[in-house]
Amino acid sequence: MSSVKRLVYAVIHFLREQSQMDTFTPDEQESLEVAIQCLETVFKISLEDTHLAPPQHLIEMFTNCFHKNDMLPLSDSLPEDVEKADQLKDEGNNHMKEENYGAAVDCYTRAIKLDPNNAVYYCNRAAAQSKLNNYSEAIKDCERAIAIDPKYSKAYGRMGLALTSVNKYEEAVTSYQKALDLDPENDSYKSNLKIAEQKLRDMSSPTGTGLSFDMASLINNPAFISMAASLMQNPQVQQLMSGMMSNAIGGPAAGVGGLSDLSSLIHAGQQFAQQIQQQNPELIEQLRNHVRSRSFSGSTEEHS
Repeated sequence: MSSVKRLVYAVIHFLREQSQMDTFTPDEQESLEVAIQCLETVFKISLEDTHLAPPQHLIEMFTNCFHKNDMLPLSDSLPEDVEKADQLKDEGNNHMKEENYGAAVDCYTRAIKLDPNNAVYYCNRAAAQSKLNNYSEAIKDCERAIAIDPKYSKAYGRMGLALTSVNKYEEAVTSYQKALDLDPENDSYKSNLKIAEQKLRDMSSPTGTGLSFDMASLINNPAFISMAASLMQNPQVQQLMSGMMSNAIGGPAAGVGGLSDLSSLIHAGQQFAQQIQQQNPELIEQLRNHVRSRSFSGSTEEHS
């Protein structure tokens, strides 16, 4: 039973950490508290029972155990293979500086085949994969690097970037927090953590869309201008704009039948967004990619 209690203690400790994060809504935090209380009641333990604390954090234990058999190479490399792999890594780094990301992936892959126990090669390939928008492959490479070296902060940081790019903000926050635990003075991890936390809050809010457009780029986009012009031909929008002008000229009393409250404006904005999504989904995807390219501060990082 002691092993079970140690496991439950680790789960409670993890849930307690999650409940104290400001990325969750009050209702979600309350649900986590209820879960903690239920576990404490059933197994008759609490966080005060520090003798039950495991030597590692629950996420770290999970990562190590889950990936160990699947990802850790078992063979040792010959010295000449290790030397050649290091040369290929340097070639890959040069390709990264030249923004030749496909060639960089090829060099890192060849290095991994020669020396599959080196976490740096997986982590560098993850950076190249992210540049090619292959985020799933980047995440897998970061996981392989962490399985080899659980103290490799750069692998957690790069995994956070890839996770954020696929809108997995909660997991990204966890990755950045771990990166900062290992490298507390890294400004890039700090700023990217704040970005991921803000995006998670935006997704959790009732009006959150998960998008944060650069308005200057948006209003200068020809496709957006065309969509806006088309929308203005809509009779409902024309009536709404007429109501707004009446309010501006004649005051609130003049808005009867027009824009009488904020909800009308919000509704109009939602209709506009839906129409753009339906008629020009490519524009939305372009804007998403534009935001992603501007959101992260890790694009100029050094490679190992």
